[in-house]
Amino acid sequence: MRVEIDNRSGFCFGVQNAVKIAENALLNGERVFSLGPIVHNDKEVERLSDLGLISIDHNQFSELRNCKVLIRAHGEPPETYEKAERNNIEIIEATCPIVKKVQSRIRDAWISSKADNGQVVIYGKSGHAEVIGLLGQTNNEGILISSVDDLCKIDFTRPVHLFSQTTMDAKEYRKIKELIAGNMKAAASGSQEISFKIHNTVCGQVSNREPHLKEFAGNHDIIIFVSGRESSNGKMLFNVCKSVNPDTYFVSSVDEIESSWFSNKKFAGVCGATSTPKWLIEQIRDHISKL
Repeated sequence: MRVEIDNRSGFCFGVQNAVKIAENALLNGERVFSLGPIVHNDKEVERLSDLGLISIDHNQFSELRNCKVLIRAHGEPPETYEKAERNNIEIIEATCPIVKKVQSRIRDAWISSKADNGQVVIYGKSGHAEVIGLLGQTNNEGILISSVDDLCKIDFTRPVHLFSQTTMDAKEYRKIKELIAGNMKAAASGSQEISFKIHNTVCGQVSNREPHLKEFAGNHDIIIFVSGRESSNGKMLFNVCKSVNPDTYFVSSVDEIESSWFSNKKFAGVCGATSTPKWLIEQIRDHISKL
């Protein structure tokens, strides 16, 4: 069995940066809490837990005092920082720089939109950690849309600033943009054009992986896609591979691999999400090689 790893798979810059910051703090012997799992991958969370990283939820965060808490790559809303200041919590900032920039742009757009009764619209997944942080920049006054069914939330007679969660599918975002533009044009009905500002905030590291993975999936008899079950990016990229190669299987660990999948297969490809550690991808490659 020949096995090849996709060399572009593994942590994106934002996750890699957050993990490195956590490792450096832990290696200095510091007691560090992570507000939420540092990455949507159970195996990596377990590895960092063994090094001493303590994952907590927001309820536990509210009870903490006089300690250090890491903000993961997804980012947090302003209220988290305000609470940390009140409770003498030192923030270890590991928000992805790209997410941080999107947060700033959304806040600026929200402030400026008040002058013309505008709306800040965010395309993203309800309840996702990054989306909670993005909506927080608007004092939760922003409009969240997760599909075309949510477009009814928008008042097409008023100006719109449109943003996207960084890990959303670029094609779907384009579709959303076109539909909003069409509705706003219809709402104007010959009167003065209504302002529609589109902000291209889908992360390039995510969107650029899609065409590459399509090619990778098509060049192998079978694809093993490695990702945490909670990763929205993982689900999206898995479906990209599956659309090209029906013999694509989603696994989170070596234990989930079944030898029967490889019957009559000669060339296997192993790839993963932006939240999948390279060491786990390599571990799965080695396991398949021994089948």
